[in-house]
Amino acid sequence: MSNESLRPLDGITVVSLEHAIAAPFCTRQLADLGARVIKVERPGSGDFARGYDERVRGMASHFVWTNRSKESLALDLKQREARVILEQLLQHADVLVQNLAPGAAARMGLSFESLHGDYPQLIVCDISGYGEGGAYEDKKAYDLLIQSESGFLSVTGHGDEEGMAKAGCSIADISAGMYAYTGILSALLLRDKTGQGSRVEVSMLESLVEWMGFPMYYAFEDAKPPQRTGASHATIYPYGPFPSGDGGTVMIGLQNEREWVNFCETVLERPELISDQRFSANFKRSDNRQALRAIIVEVFAQLDAATVIARLDAAQIANAQVNDMSGVWDHPQLKARQRWTEVSSPVGTLPTLLPPASSNAFSPRMAAVPGLGQHSSSVLRELGYSVADIQRLSDAGIVHNG
Repeated sequence: MSNESLRPLDGITVVSLEHAIAAPFCTRQLADLGARVIKVERPGSGDFARGYDERVRGMASHFVWTNRSKESLALDLKQREARVILEQLLQHADVLVQNLAPGAAARMGLSFESLHGDYPQLIVCDISGYGEGGAYEDKKAYDLLIQSESGFLSVTGHGDEEGMAKAGCSIADISAGMYAYTGILSALLLRDKTGQGSRVEVSMLESLVEWMGFPMYYAFEDAKPPQRTGASHATIYPYGPFPSGDGGTVMIGLQNEREWVNFCETVLERPELISDQRFSANFKRSDNRQALRAIIVEVFAQLDAATVIARLDAAQIANAQVNDMSGVWDHPQLKARQRWTEVSSPVGTLPTLLPPASSNAFSPRMAAVPGLGQHSSSVLRELGYSVADIQRLSDAGIVHNG
């Protein structure tokens, strides 16, 4: 194998008892780096994210997004022989990832403490809603609920509680998946030094609370927290969406006093506003945002969105279009940088975005999205099971062959 074809996690095997988003998002990224990910699913239904919707030619959008480059082994872990198969897999595994219901993995003997004696090099990553210990340990946790518990909903949306808004993607799951991913990478590095596996524990609540650092410190020692301001910034202004005269919307991000001067002179063509004491510092502009917004909207009403963006670019002020999903699929920057590729799936070839962290040393693995139980037979054959054995296990409902 040439250096050009080597990937960072080539030779690493991950066994994952995963569902929904947090663990699958973590393990998909490990697969991107070359790890072999064996996804253990329930026979019949599989990962319940497979049934969220049918928007991708009959497959679920969440599942397609988080499960490329994996092998699906459909195994009924409630049956003793299935547990034997799992134990055989762990003998050859480097990492076990699980985000089962609270306490379920431990009851199955799959805690780090239970496994470490027999599999001393195994890294165990446990992802849960609230973490081990404390009154919330056994509480069910879904993305929206963690957005609520973490305080995220208190700063999103607009106005009072009736105007709160959740993030439009699974931000709590994504944050937990990212910390699990980086935690596993750090555990692999540590194993290279010690020769021993370790436990990585990730809480969805703690992951999203970490991302809430700015609003938390802004409200330090019972100070007034940031207000809900829709798509505008709670403390910087003008920073947010503004309508143009042609019915479009332009997003503006103005950060400092130099940009404020350029904004007044080049964009608004109202240089007298530079010395207006209502707007002479960011905190004043934020305090007087309604008056300033009225001025901006009045000027922009005479311009189309393209002209507004051209003026903002000339003034070197950050700006963006407000894209819908169609606009993102067709985004010219993603096309110019050739960030789209294709993967196969049970419903045919599908477009997929390359991993955001590009490397000049290797190409990420971009393999198929698996069907339920698609790799059951091949995995079992590797473990030494005969065709007759596999058929018997299938007839007994212990495994499912896709």
